[in-house]
Amino acid sequence: MPSSANYSASHKTETSVDPSEMAHFAKMAEDWWNPNGKFKPLHIMNGCRVRFIKDEICAHFLRDPNSALPLKGLRILDVGCGGGLLCEPMARLGAEVTGVDALEKNIKTAMVHAQSSGLDIDYRYSTIEALIDGSEKPYDVVLNMEVLEHVTDPAEFTKYCARMLRSGGITFCSTINRTAKAFALTILGAEYIMSWLPKGTHQYAKFIKPIEMIRMLKDAGLEPDAPLGMTYSPLGGSWEITNDSSVNYLVRSVQS
Repeated sequence: MPSSANYSASHKTETSVDPSEMAHFAKMAEDWWNPNGKFKPLHIMNGCRVRFIKDEICAHFLRDPNSALPLKGLRILDVGCGGGLLCEPMARLGAEVTGVDALEKNIKTAMVHAQSSGLDIDYRYSTIEALIDGSEKPYDVVLNMEVLEHVTDPAEFTKYCARMLRSGGITFCSTINRTAKAFALTILGAEYIMSWLPKGTHQYAKFIKPIEMIRMLKDAGLEPDAPLGMTYSPLGGSWEITNDSSVNYLVRSVQS
């Protein structure tokens, strides 16, 4: 899946923009949030991700998933938030959401859409490293979705994300497995045959095997569950959580 950020060692902290710039990026917001546009794969996947994350958070923190605002009072950090596709549903479920992205255009896009949707989300043009340097208060939940395969040092990045999670908190990481099937579907199929994604979105060498992710999470001081697959059904045109981690997969971890 397309990454929402490409992290580097530089620390971006500027978040203020004037109204004219917000208007300038309004059209970009429409592109990010167009379910039939270039981010269509993420839109299709989003329902599956949101349901799983919500249910797991509710189970962990003993919340009623059927209540109007099941995540009320919980602080959630979405690292590499892009245009806010995960931030907004988390906010609608009652969470206090912070979205961080190293691409300024993504943050401006997310801010425009949140404002038009009447949502109060703390978006920041920054990096996970900058949050740590700024002594940010740890979060109840940290989301690290479809980002690991795009960072320069996934193990170090995972450690940074773990440091932003409070004791007893949970984190969710998703990425792509380094298998022939994943290469065929996400690169040859999605990028070159179907043109669902721009060519060059993914690099096979940066895909991560589940055993590698588990090791990174443990090295970061987390207690990971077994990986679960996120599987796309062409017939149904939807994603579901399965035991097949051969392509897309995610791992839930707890901070001890």
